[in-house]
Amino acid sequence: MTPLIAAFQFLTIIPTLIKRPFTSQEMGRAVGWFPLVGLALGGVLFALSTLTQKIFSNEITAVLIIITWVMLTRAFHLDGLMDTADGIFGGFSRERRLEIMQDSRVGAFGVVVGILILLLKYATLISVNTRDLGLALVISTTLGRWALPLVIVAFPYARKKGLGYAMKENAGISQIILATIIAASAVWMLSGAKGLLVMGIVGLIAIGLSFYFMRHLKGLTGDNYGAITELVEALVLLVFAIQK
Repeated sequence: MTPLIAAFQFLTIIPTLIKRPFTSQEMGRAVGWFPLVGLALGGVLFALSTLTQKIFSNEITAVLIIITWVMLTRAFHLDGLMDTADGIFGGFSRERRLEIMQDSRVGAFGVVVGILILLLKYATLISVNTRDLGLALVISTTLGRWALPLVIVAFPYARKKGLGYAMKENAGISQIILATIIAASAVWMLSGAKGLLVMGIVGLIAIGLSFYFMRHLKGLTGDNYGAITELVEALVLLVFAIQK
């Protein structure tokens, strides 16, 4: 149970039974449980959407969902996306890009990309069919965190220190298998073959993004992990927003 609790503590502000720093080994094993955290997060957003849809317009519902989404995750992945944008687009060498990404200040590229991803999520949330909104949220948050074990294990880390490096060094194929079983089971029960197809597309997109980051950084960082999560979540919502 410790790796599962570590996963919840690392990715969300949801209260856990244990509140302490976890070892590198525990964090490595926690990677396999990330999709279950996403499933729980999606469940909270599902409940919120069900309640707010009865009271407010689709637009207000979407805003409340996004606010809750950001708060429950401490803007963790959003910050990673913004730092990644600053580094990738603001630097002209691997070293400079990594330096920019470590800077706690947010630059113009980060602000723009952060605003755009939130706008995209808002637009898709108000475009998704009302009866499918909760389903879209759960699959989005689950697959967003299923993509992480894939890229954490499959790609080298760009630095030789940090929490992301320690996590990567202690995660392996067993974490990918566990994460895939959790995500595939949830997606199959919620959306059947269509959900599994989306899952396959998500995996390819996550790998493609990782190769793109690798080209610029010769490895991935924790910020890149956050960026991949945010982009995958938006992609899944976009699929559900396709007009039929």
